[in-house]
Amino acid sequence: MLVTQKMQKTYELVVFDWDGTLMDSAAHIVTSMQRALKELDLPVLPREKIRDIIGLGLREAIMRLLPDCDDDLLLMITDRYRHHFFTDDPCEPFAGAEQVLQHLHGAGYLLAVATGKGRQGLDRVLRSTGFSQYFVETRCADEAHSKPHPQMLLEIMDILGVDAKHTLMVGDTEYDLNMANAANTAAVGVDYGVHSRERLMACSPLACLSSITELPEWLVNETNTL
Repeated sequence: MLVTQKMQKTYELVVFDWDGTLMDSAAHIVTSMQRALKELDLPVLPREKIRDIIGLGLREAIMRLLPDCDDDLLLMITDRYRHHFFTDDPCEPFAGAEQVLQHLHGAGYLLAVATGKGRQGLDRVLRSTGFSQYFVETRCADEAHSKPHPQMLLEIMDILGVDAKHTLMVGDTEYDLNMANAANTAAVGVDYGVHSRERLMACSPLACLSSITELPEWLVNETNTL
């Protein structure tokens, strides 16, 4: 009985953020937004200000950058941002990301994505990377409330029939970790993405990793503490 308990996984479901966690896309997001603003003769905001909103839904991100933006301008910025992001998408997964997904998938974990990307963007990049084979469920910001609202995470757990105590959220922003806190799930931060380690630790994750490749070993260590 003791051996069986030690082999039982602490978590059944691992939910990943996309941009900044699995995909090295922050620089491209910033450049695309700056180009959109420039085309519309709007102030070109500094890199760090735009980086700070990565992880939010696009509407919420634009409204945070430009609080006085009306609906017409919002649509124009959205259109130009998507044009630049999709016209030239040089983004690549972080080193080791696919190997981690392969390993966890093979080990029997349910894997999912909860992202600030829209459905069109996520489906496109899942096809181009071939990562769709690893995920049993995905949720996007145009299908639910933007992070840090817990709706995306709650819906994923409900559809897959996994409760919060067996769910782990992995993300690179405070929006990911606060979404997990609101959904009462565990969370692990990764500090190679958008938000700093100090900012992530303020959200009380179980750990903060410096490479996605550290996640499988961390999960094994969590399991062995049972």
